[in-house]
Amino acid sequence: MKDLTLRQIEVIRAVMIAGTIQGAADLLNVSAPGISRLLKHTEDGLGVRLFERKAGVFVPATESQAIFEMLNQVYRQMENLNAAVSSLQKGQDFALSFASAPSIAQFVAVRVIKHLRQRFPDLMIDLDILKIEETLDYLLLERGEVVIMSSPVDNPAVRNKPLARGRILAIMPEGHPLAEHDAVSVHDIVRHPFIGVDPDDPYGRLLAHPFREAGIEPRHTLRGRFSQSIVTLVRQGLGVAVIDEFSVADPQIPGLVRRPLKEPATITPYAIHKRGRQLSSFTEHAIRHFQQELAAIALRPLGNPPPLT
Repeated sequence: MKDLTLRQIEVIRAVMIAGTIQGAADLLNVSAPGISRLLKHTEDGLGVRLFERKAGVFVPATESQAIFEMLNQVYRQMENLNAAVSSLQKGQDFALSFASAPSIAQFVAVRVIKHLRQRFPDLMIDLDILKIEETLDYLLLERGEVVIMSSPVDNPAVRNKPLARGRILAIMPEGHPLAEHDAVSVHDIVRHPFIGVDPDDPYGRLLAHPFREAGIEPRHTLRGRFSQSIVTLVRQGLGVAVIDEFSVADPQIPGLVRRPLKEPATITPYAIHKRGRQLSSFTEHAIRHFQQELAAIALRPLGNPPPLT
């Protein structure tokens, strides 16, 4: 006879536990005649008697004790395997380390982490906030598996995966004259106190692009390093700015008005990881969800977005 199948092992153990064919059938949620046939087929194929029937109860035959001891060992190992799989499915005993640009971390990364916590309740998550010039060391020293940035990193040691294409838009405080327009031109923006990021910074270059395309060199009255600083300064009425839509995707930003630019300007976030490194399934899941969240934001109508559900 061929080796015992997992199904035969399952049936033998069920009969051993229940003591009757009907009890085994109830345990496995199958018919009693099917259990009886499979048990007889197994005994015939093995050429040994597995059970004796005493007072209507099936008990392991004396000569088969060694088989049943091995069956119990197999089942204990299966239980350990199933427990390990269950822990893995919940993320137990694993730490997911990744990083993000501040503009994406503020809203999008938070929503991704919320999703990961629901999907993998025991997963340890370590989120770092990085500047783009810190990305290479972070990945090559394997401090984390992936970095979500608003610009690619030009280095053969890493791979850049585009996630979505978003828009650069204008922001101003409530009650500002530009808030009366449905769309705002860069020519209108530079007539007001203008808050921005250094145009020599990678993120600043992206924000400066629509101005330079229009033949305007941005002149800032205030500068901040990160998008959160720009948003805060605008909300305090200190000027107007342009910013990527992912940085202001949170609908709960009181005192801030968003308007589309008349001049087309886009930004593409990237998932960047070390070339040749095998990403964990948790990281791959996180990247897919970043892509979904960013794409959903990019598809929404511009202006002050409605609350997300």
